[in-house]
Amino acid sequence: MQEKFVRVEGMTCNNCVKHVSEALSEIAGVESVDVSLDKAGATIRSAGDIDIEVIRTALDEAGYDLVD
Repeated sequence: MQEKFVRVEGMTCNNCVKHVSEALSEIAGVESVDVSLDKAGATIRSAGDIDIEVIRTALDEAGYDLVD
């Protein structure tokens, strides 16, 4: 299992956490997602490597930005 932490810009509340979690969980290959408002990011666990551009697109479509 692989684990990747990504910083997410634009989250301000628990509702944002829910939206980000849902968006990232829909990515093919993602097994679990832990989103933290305090850390301003998400830990993504997957069986294989998830392309960062796929993550960026999922976040963009949900209204949030991936911080490089």
